[in-house]
Amino acid sequence: MTTEDIRYHSSHWGTFSARPRNGTLEITPFAKDPDPSPVLDNIPAALNHPARLSKPLIRRGWLENGPGPDRRRGEDDFVEVEWDEALDLAAQELRRLGAGPDQCRDGPVAGAQVFGGSYGWASAGRFHHVQSQIHRFLNSVFGGYVGSVDSYSSAAGGVILDLVWGNPLNHPPSWREIAEDTELLIAFGGLALRNHSSSPGGTSQHVARSALEAASARGCQFVSVSPLRDDFADLPEVTRLAPRPATDVALMLGMAWHLHDSGRVDHDYLARYTRGYEHFEAYLTGRADGIAKTPEWAAEICDLPAGQIIDLAERAASKRTHITVAYSLQRSRYGEEPIWMALTLAAMLGQYPSPGAGFSYGLASIGNLGKPPLDVPLPVLPQGRNRVDDVIPVARIAELLLNPGEPYTYKGETRHYADIRLVYWAGGNPFHHHQDLEKLREGFTRPDTVIIHESVSTASTRYADIIFPATLSAEREDIGASSQDPFMVPMQQLAPPRHEARDDYAIFTELAARLECQESFTEGRTSREWLRHMYEPTRRALSQRGLPAPDFDEFMQGEPLELPVAPAQGRMTRFHEDPDANPLDTPSGKLEIWSDIVASSNLPGHPAWIEPEEWLGGKLARTHRFQLVANQPKGRLHSQLDFGATSMSLKQDGRECARLNPQDAARMGIQDGDVIRLWNQRGATLAAARISDDLPPSIVQLSTGAWYAPRDLQGSGMTCVNGNPNILTSDIGASGLSQGCAGQLALVSIARWDAPLPDAVPHEAMLEIARRRPREASPDVTPSGDA
Repeated sequence: MTTEDIRYHSSHWGTFSARPRNGTLEITPFAKDPDPSPVLDNIPAALNHPARLSKPLIRRGWLENGPGPDRRRGEDDFVEVEWDEALDLAAQELRRLGAGPDQCRDGPVAGAQVFGGSYGWASAGRFHHVQSQIHRFLNSVFGGYVGSVDSYSSAAGGVILDLVWGNPLNHPPSWREIAEDTELLIAFGGLALRNHSSSPGGTSQHVARSALEAASARGCQFVSVSPLRDDFADLPEVTRLAPRPATDVALMLGMAWHLHDSGRVDHDYLARYTRGYEHFEAYLTGRADGIAKTPEWAAEICDLPAGQIIDLAERAASKRTHITVAYSLQRSRYGEEPIWMALTLAAMLGQYPSPGAGFSYGLASIGNLGKPPLDVPLPVLPQGRNRVDDVIPVARIAELLLNPGEPYTYKGETRHYADIRLVYWAGGNPFHHHQDLEKLREGFTRPDTVIIHESVSTASTRYADIIFPATLSAEREDIGASSQDPFMVPMQQLAPPRHEARDDYAIFTELAARLECQESFTEGRTSREWLRHMYEPTRRALSQRGLPAPDFDEFMQGEPLELPVAPAQGRMTRFHEDPDANPLDTPSGKLEIWSDIVASSNLPGHPAWIEPEEWLGGKLARTHRFQLVANQPKGRLHSQLDFGATSMSLKQDGRECARLNPQDAARMGIQDGDVIRLWNQRGATLAAARISDDLPPSIVQLSTGAWYAPRDLQGSGMTCVNGNPNILTSDIGASGLSQGCAGQLALVSIARWDAPLPDAVPHEAMLEIARRRPREASPDVTPSGDA
């Protein structure tokens, strides 16, 4: 092989080079990445996997009967059609619902009945980022759309911090400070390096492991608070605490009470930099409700010795302490509370101005947090203007589809769900990341039409009416770049598009042309011309700083380009120097330990322990005695490339594996490798048992991401035979404040599966395509629904 055979590319899991070899790709991690992700090994299987979609598909019932609510979605078969027919049918339906030249020329807005899906991680490529593409398209042809805000990963935490701390992006944690200055790192939810391996927009350098090792070599101590041992790396000086899941707030309150009782609270700091501590202190001491939040009180809830809680408080007060909270903790009922309480605990210690001390959110939950910000602009595709003033919290999609017109609350406001007639989804897999999947199945029967762009036959494509086969990232060129990552990557095309797949921009361009909106969508540019246009602001900024600034063609043919980083952002430093001159972007300008907005949302106005419905100390645990931890997987990002080598190596016969403690397994007669059934009031799933000492009794851990394959099994009811835990998790919001995803934890029952074992459903069988049933006659394809 010559150097000309080597091409660079980027992905969520890291930057890499590749060269074709025997019909696949030989992947080599970026040489400047100190800790490459093994998930890169999932990429080669994607190009020619049998699950790849080749031609446009139309659901038979929609083709024969026209648009409208239809309970056959998810059960119907599909008809393969040529591209022109599929594009014509889609454009005809979009026009029926109001798309057309009036909207792209600032006429009446028709998009209030359109939900613009595309919840998925930001792609490494800045132009082919499908969220930007679909939003730009819907703004162009409908004048806008009903969108979503926040994320499944961090909605509850992001919403509460936005109110009481200011935008979390303004206060990034620093791996450098932890490596050099932190004396004690307390990680609520752990610091799972499997999550650090990926980052929205891609990551060229994975730095968490080296920072933790440097801190350890310097003598830093670590405390991991998690039911899973492998939520923190094996390092010296790691104390591992495993409280009952969902009880971290009680643990922190016990620590806070001891700080108060022993006189270790920094009241000068609280008076100068925070608002409302007196309300919290009344609650903490029991003056407000008659219950002092002592370590003994906390121990009963957490199932930890009170002495361990006292010891942790003493250690925190005696060292330079950094408290961080993983995204996982807030993916549960009242998920706002552990984030807010950890911030309050850090404020009580009063160490915040010191390097290496204080509070952070999401450290290691995604790969680029903790790196310094960039000092040049990155390429951006403008999305246009959305003239529909309506959004939902992202985890409320099933409620949106099932309850048009119904009220809900968000950030202290009462809003109403729109009446959605078109779901247009490009990027993302809702039947992976949503909860209570049987409820979501019902929701997807309600719209008139569901259109999806997808490269492979996922569970979500089963619920579409029109499916356009889309290219993979490796089959197109782009520019890879992400905030807080120091390399911009020329994403060179690694392989030609498979069969008839087209990129999203090409599909939207064809539809826009049929709707007389092409100029509004494309601005007269091809994909290559857009890339050149988007690259220019970065090139110009580099040139102005006297840094290497190759022209576009030279950049696209070269290696990743290093970008300058800015000095530490310093927002919190400036605030602590003068909080009056440099207020935070909160209602009071200070850290809010009391929030009027939170109090108006039927929640306590300060951090508090609120008992969730599904936890091991509650009444429901008498019926379902195991706490399911549905965490993020080790071998893939969410459900992406589940068929790849790394992901498949962690399965058993294509089925996801669930970890159990040896005591539980022995009591139920379960051997390692046995298939077990997990169930609750929402559904059931089958998984292969893995016996492990890495989690305590009464906990079962089953990662998300197995492709949803429901089967109505005799004696079991609706059961996912592939091991997707989200048939079990609850779709209730974290609270009426954030409406965030609460899918990390659920109560379940477990038993060994002794009935005849159904096979796992392979990825290529997710979609029953029409080649297996011939198209009978050309139906009248005129949509029958009214406008």
